Amino acid sequence: MGLPYGSIPRKTVPRAEQEHAMDYSVLMDFNVGLCVRGYCKYSVLFYGYYNNQRTIGFLKFRLPLSYLMVGVGTFGYSLMVVIRTMAKNADVGGGDGEDGEFTFAWKMFTSWDYLIGNAETADNKYASITTSFKESIVDEEENQKDENIHLRRFLRVLANVLIICSLGGSGYLIYFVVKRSQEFANMDNLGWYEKNEVEIIMSLLGLVCPPLFETIAELEDYHPRIALKWQLGRIFALFLGNLYTFLFALFDEVNAKLAEEESIKNASIWAMKEYYANFTVNNNDTEATPPPIDPADVIRGPCWETTVGIEFVKLTVSDIQVTYLTILIGDFLRAVIVRFLNYCWCWDLEAGFPSYGEFDISGNVLGLVFNQGMIWMGAFYAPGLVGINVLRLLTSMYYQCWAVMSCNVPHERVFKASKSNNFYMGLLLLILFLSLLPVVYTIMTLPPSFDCGPFSGKQKMFDVIMETIDMDLPAFMGTLFSYAANPGLIIPAVLLMVLAIYYLNSVSEAYKNSNMELKKKMQMQRDEEKNRRNNTDSTNQVMKDLEDLLPNRSLIPPPAPETSADNKSDTAGKSPKVSGKPGAAANGVNLQKDVSLATPNPRAAVTRPPGPRGPGPLPGNSLQVPGQGRGRGRGQPPRR
Repeated sequence: MGLPYGSIPRKTVPRAEQEHAMDYSVLMDFNVGLCVRGYCKYSVLFYGYYNNQRTIGFLKFRLPLSYLMVGVGTFGYSLMVVIRTMAKNADVGGGDGEDGEFTFAWKMFTSWDYLIGNAETADNKYASITTSFKESIVDEEENQKDENIHLRRFLRVLANVLIICSLGGSGYLIYFVVKRSQEFANMDNLGWYEKNEVEIIMSLLGLVCPPLFETIAELEDYHPRIALKWQLGRIFALFLGNLYTFLFALFDEVNAKLAEEESIKNASIWAMKEYYANFTVNNNDTEATPPPIDPADVIRGPCWETTVGIEFVKLTVSDIQVTYLTILIGDFLRAVIVRFLNYCWCWDLEAGFPSYGEFDISGNVLGLVFNQGMIWMGAFYAPGLVGINVLRLLTSMYYQCWAVMSCNVPHERVFKASKSNNFYMGLLLLILFLSLLPVVYTIMTLPPSFDCGPFSGKQKMFDVIMETIDMDLPAFMGTLFSYAANPGLIIPAVLLMVLAIYYLNSVSEAYKNSNMELKKKMQMQRDEEKNRRNNTDSTNQVMKDLEDLLPNRSLIPPPAPETSADNKSDTAGKSPKVSGKPGAAANGVNLQKDVSLATPNPRAAVTRPPGPRGPGPLPGNSLQVPGQGRGRGRGQPPRR
């Protein structure tokens, strides 16, 4: 929106660059040398194109305010989406119960999908079930493994030291390369490698370091599932460390450009005064209005925001090229060799080396996460980067789909999606937070360029918000915002939010522990019910001890109820109510029949005081009555 191309200097290619502005090499490199730049740099793709005019069009659209609010609102909306997705994934697979009970039986009888109608799908399902059994066997072996714990700890410490050294070395290499690229920017006649050294080094590190980490991880001898998470975490740390090292080196260049910008600003003001003075002297007319300077001839500042955006666009484009070339050479060419040379080779190429390439699910997901972090971080400096990423994702989907169907085989390791989703979403949430930090630092700390972008002419980028509050909102709204920005109110609000998060986390942990206890009680209850039905011993040790202490009352014959003719006539027309409790006859008492609640008490009324106890067996050691079998009590056997 706003003025068209060529109307102001920030939307116009300088005259010295117009000759080569449409060269393919210039368009692909975005910024090749001092005097060769393309149209892409002065287009809507980058920050510097947008005007600082406060309102645009008859709708009075506020472009600077919109640019800032959209840039910050993107992070807020993305944060909401990621957290909501993690909350949904937390409920998936939560009712599995005890996974370690009857593992092999469940896998044997419930793993097959009877709706399969394709032979290839059936083969893949068969391989998946086989691998699942192998994983379960590995789990059992890990539980029963007896190892030298001291040697294992030493090897794991050694592996982590080697990986930390690799991460530090890759970070130093990127910092060195970025610093050298700043020296190359002041040189002419550079070769292809010098122009693209930073992107080449970062892409090579992304290809070489993950296999190196996997080789070093063999020393740790972790469980395969744990080893996979460690591997993904280390690759993520590599990508993130390389990206932040690149940013730190880039911000050093930004500080240099800010120092250069002040001198260019003074030179542009001096050139403008000289132009007006020379026009007045040459025309001998002090009242004549000089024509405006052509936008292509105006002195330009370095526009450091566009420089940062160019680097992110170059990283994204180089990442697309490396990904596509890797699939074409590493997967397609490898599959062609295996397919057509397998008949005339010394060994089986499909079963041995090199075999068909596996589709790396975790690596591709991690690549998407890292790519999304670059988009979040660079979209503020290059708004068109979002459109480039959308085109990249669309083409990548069909390209990788073709590669999977024609060149790849299924991954050997079976992934449980319901238990892996939140792990990847957690990485995405982390990179979202880390991508927000450079943007916030830019908005709150660095001064914007004086001649490009929507915030030119202001001390800080966030000044546009204060300007909108002062000029567009009522006076009391400005007072409210000033109170809300008071540190005395912000600090207690932050503390209150921290306490609320701590409280909710504690409640969540309490609910989780309560659910675990309820699951254990339900499992114990099911075991007890099953044992009662099968007339087997109880598994509850506490109930065993209590039943051993109680007398064996099931050996005492029940007293015969005294019934009269009237009682017989009353009960003759009534059907007895049977208790429907399943455990009515399983409490250690050998009942002859279920008694209705309406029947009279069979015991006679007590009419005399209790006398001394007669001779007989002690409680818990009652003799067995002849003709009666032993009941279901837990007492000691009778002594003869």
